[in-house]
Amino acid sequence: MATVEFFYDYSSPWTYLAFTRIEGICQKYGATLVWRPILVGGIFNTVNPSVYEFRERGVPAKAKYAAKDLQDWARYYGLTIRNPTVFPVNSVKALRGAFVALEHPNTFMPYSYRVFEAYWGEDQDISKDEVLRSIVEEVGLDPQEYFDKINRQDYKDRLRANTDEVIARGGFGTPTIFVNGSMFFGNDRLVLVEEELRREQR
Repeated sequence: MATVEFFYDYSSPWTYLAFTRIEGICQKYGATLVWRPILVGGIFNTVNPSVYEFRERGVPAKAKYAAKDLQDWARYYGLTIRNPTVFPVNSVKALRGAFVALEHPNTFMPYSYRVFEAYWGEDQDISKDEVLRSIVEEVGLDPQEYFDKINRQDYKDRLRANTDEVIARGGFGTPTIFVNGSMFFGNDRLVLVEEELRREQR
């Protein structure tokens, strides 16, 4: 059986796209899906500062096309993706919260969907406690448990460890997907992820 690791940060619209499809792909091929929250800013700071350089001195034609491309994908997936007022957003609390949600399996997917949707679809600032509290209550997590845990050192360490690991394995952004150790990057590589899973079944 194949194992798919999905390294992700809520602050990426391309990750939002891939997130909505990866579970179905894994189910189709009987693969085990492992969710790996990471802090993409830590990756950019360590191995991929070109992201910041592009934001400051980007190619206008390329930026214009990238915006169109994102909306084309969003339309194809049936999602609403806006330009958030707060960008980039500090997603660290939401990502630590993903570990809490993973401890309550029935709430992880609803929690993650709502974090993505709140930020990208509703222009809510997911760095704010009140926004996270609303999401947590909506999906049935205990707010006290949630906020207690995301402030604990071991949850901070888990997020850092995942981030350090994906860098060590060659990652440079989000979403980074591994199929039995073979790396794929980006929403548009899901077709190749699926092909890899198909080959694994032969």
